[in-house]
Amino acid sequence: HGRSLPRLGHIIPFLALAFKLEQKGYNIILVNTPLNIKKLKSSLTPNTSISLVEIPFNSSEHGLPPNTENTDSLPYKPYVHLITISSSLEPSFRKLLFDLVKGHDNDQKPLCIISDMFFGWSANVAHEFGLFHVIFSGASGFGLACYYYLWLNLPHKKTRNFAFTMPDFPEAGNLDVSQLSQSLLAADSTDPYTNFNRENFLNFLNSDGILFNTVEELDRLGLTYFRRKLSLPVWAIGPILWPVTVSDKGKDAPEKCIKWLDQKEAKSVLYISFGSQSTISESQMMELAKALVDASGINFIWVVRPPLGFDINMEFRAEEWLPERFLQCISEDQNKGILVSKWAPQVEILAHKSVGAFLTHCGWNSVLESLGNGVPLLGWPISGEQFYNANILEQDLGVCVEVTRGGNSEVKYEDVLEKIELIMGENDKGKEIRRQACEIKEIIGNATIDDEEADFRGSSVKAMEEFLNAAFSTK
Repeated sequence: HGRSLPRLGHIIPFLALAFKLEQKGYNIILVNTPLNIKKLKSSLTPNTSISLVEIPFNSSEHGLPPNTENTDSLPYKPYVHLITISSSLEPSFRKLLFDLVKGHDNDQKPLCIISDMFFGWSANVAHEFGLFHVIFSGASGFGLACYYYLWLNLPHKKTRNFAFTMPDFPEAGNLDVSQLSQSLLAADSTDPYTNFNRENFLNFLNSDGILFNTVEELDRLGLTYFRRKLSLPVWAIGPILWPVTVSDKGKDAPEKCIKWLDQKEAKSVLYISFGSQSTISESQMMELAKALVDASGINFIWVVRPPLGFDINMEFRAEEWLPERFLQCISEDQNKGILVSKWAPQVEILAHKSVGAFLTHCGWNSVLESLGNGVPLLGWPISGEQFYNANILEQDLGVCVEVTRGGNSEVKYEDVLEKIELIMGENDKGKEIRRQACEIKEIIGNATIDDEEADFRGSSVKAMEEFLNAAFSTK
């Protein structure tokens, strides 16, 4: 039995992990608040054995708008507040575990708690009932290591320079203040979000280990940092990806996108998406659109959401936010690109032979989906650890070209165009990036091979087995 406690926004990797463990014969219970459970329910297949359990949460009691149970489309201040009050779920979670443990004999009682990285407090609760506890991170080891160090030490506050170092993590090299999220820039050692992050990260020490949705061979710097810093087992079990067979119900985007891609030449399409919770400014949108129009021989699929300052869930007003020349190029006559509102079948798109590159916010799940198909990246990190993902992807792995940083930076269409043509064009650097992306695809593929006949098991297969053996050893 496994109990999973995810935060929405991290829900897709958690669901993918739940499906993976279910396939191995484990009984899985996903625990979340009522509205999030409704969303989870719509994503489960009819024949699944995964159970969903609610724990109560009333956002109004915490000074949040009614029915606020996840970070989707939340402005900055309520977003931060919702995360900082996650520990209010602790009493309900403790009661749930008490009922589950009390109601089963030793052979059927829960075995392991798999917690989101923002629920560090759940480790002590799990141990009260003698349960094994691990944190599951959808972030890369390197990205989370930088994020962890920055929150615990705030090194950028100790210098007047734009560039700074992390003495306890010298392998990361220099960072720049432009790679800091809004919350880190505002942190002052006494604010609630800093206090929450510090307490939460220190609670990692109470866990029995950390699972990362990453691959050991790609991400050794960050994984080694946590092994050294926490003296805990760290298992790289990725890529744990959303199964293609699990589709979002009621969406017609898949057929439309794939049919359109089938008409395009191999490697001629740039796929653009900034993830499920991010967007860019109106001026950035305009400059990106101009670059797409002028990118000769390059087609595109762009997953659009309203720009910053607008409700991210409102209808996208292309005539208002994009230039006239762009609207002409996506007309039926020119058919150079298509806009998809809010959601697209990303896994299927990135696996298509027509896709040559991915302009991404560098969320790690998206990175793994892209590199797993050998598709190189244009990095446009927006927040959190995405800046450090972009860093390692460009500097260490050589599969990415960073376009800009953040949703408010000044962007010139000439610069965007130059980088699109660099990564997709017939130039030496572009060819090398694409070759490297194909090498990384092979590394990712090898990590997940489990071939008894050939006596070969990849690093992620071994890590998953080691984790399960450790969890079982406490039974």
